[in-house]
Amino acid sequence: MNLTPSPFAPEHFPELPTIKGVRAATGSRGFYAKRGLERDDVFLFVFDEGTHVGGVFTRSATASADVLWCREALAAGQGAARALVANSGNSNAFTGAKGVLKNDATLAAMTGALDVPRTACFLAATGVIGEPLPDPNYVGAIVPELAGRLTAPDWEACTRAFMTTDTFPKAAGTQRTVAGVEVSFAGITKGSGMIAPNMATMLAYVFTDAAIAPSLLQSLTARIADATFNAITVDSDTSTSDTFMIFATGASGMAIIETEEDPRFRTVEEALLRVSLKLAHQIVKDGEGAQKFISIRVNGAVSDASARIVAAAIANSPLVKTALAAGDANWGRIVMAVGKAMEPVDPDKLAIWFGDHQVAEHGGRAEDYDEARASAVCAAREVDITVNLGVGDGEAVVYTCDLTHAYIDINGAYRT
Repeated sequence: MNLTPSPFAPEHFPELPTIKGVRAATGSRGFYAKRGLERDDVFLFVFDEGTHVGGVFTRSATASADVLWCREALAAGQGAARALVANSGNSNAFTGAKGVLKNDATLAAMTGALDVPRTACFLAATGVIGEPLPDPNYVGAIVPELAGRLTAPDWEACTRAFMTTDTFPKAAGTQRTVAGVEVSFAGITKGSGMIAPNMATMLAYVFTDAAIAPSLLQSLTARIADATFNAITVDSDTSTSDTFMIFATGASGMAIIETEEDPRFRTVEEALLRVSLKLAHQIVKDGEGAQKFISIRVNGAVSDASARIVAAAIANSPLVKTALAAGDANWGRIVMAVGKAMEPVDPDKLAIWFGDHQVAEHGGRAEDYDEARASAVCAAREVDITVNLGVGDGEAVVYTCDLTHAYIDINGAYRT
């Protein structure tokens, strides 16, 4: 499949900091060979002893075997992490007993090659659904080789290894001084289609050498997911494999953060949130066939949850997304999407802005409405839409992209 690069693709892969206590390697198991592609499609991350992890996963009722294992390991290992293996090209979802056998073989390879506990090993897979692997050890077979050449992560190589329909590798990083200690943060993600908020979306991993207690890290991961990966949508479809995990090695040398009352906590939280939001935005900007990045802000709702529902209804509307793809300032479609959300709204107070130009007020078109100004906003690469429901103080933001014919082309040819 030949993919046209996203107009938002950066010229260069970002420079990410070194995360103490993390090593990695990539390799190829030939998942894409039948398509005539030679590329890495597996990565292995290994973490120093004492690393903690938090994770959130898809709420899909047909979650992959890998997701089911990660949930089990996260609970059984009480947040301890020593290794992560992920592959692209096959999602190991809806593969029944064969999917479990694949996991068992991969985990055996990890524990054997790395001498780490099984419950500290995590798995992920992304790609085609419903295709069992020809051999349960298909992925596990490469683990010893990868374990033999671990180094400081080549972030770009790792990011490319789990890409599917992505048109550019997605990563972000930052550093902070926390009570006199230099702490680093780096994240990678993949995702371009089958993206809708329902825990988090896609596969995303953030790494830090901060020291964070397991229970605190878990609650922090969930909160960050809600503000970032739970606030994006490309096509309203939630994947079977969605995973977001934060690994904290503690190797920076800082004393462990045990509670949110610790004065260092907010600095660490802000850095993790910043990296995660950058990753989430990159997924939307690489939405399959996307040409525009769209922010939908809803305020004046009865609650934040209600605002999120309305914002998602707008962001997922094919009529809204196709209008914006054409640069059409059809604000009536926003009104439609607000109404179909079935959330409280006062039609006589409903107000809508395209950028800083108000297009609707007091239950009708704004008195100063200017079609040219509204169209200019919608013609831009990045479009901001604000909606006030007029019934309360709730607010939320959802990020999405436009819907172009390229989305059909990509997904019509996904398995060929």
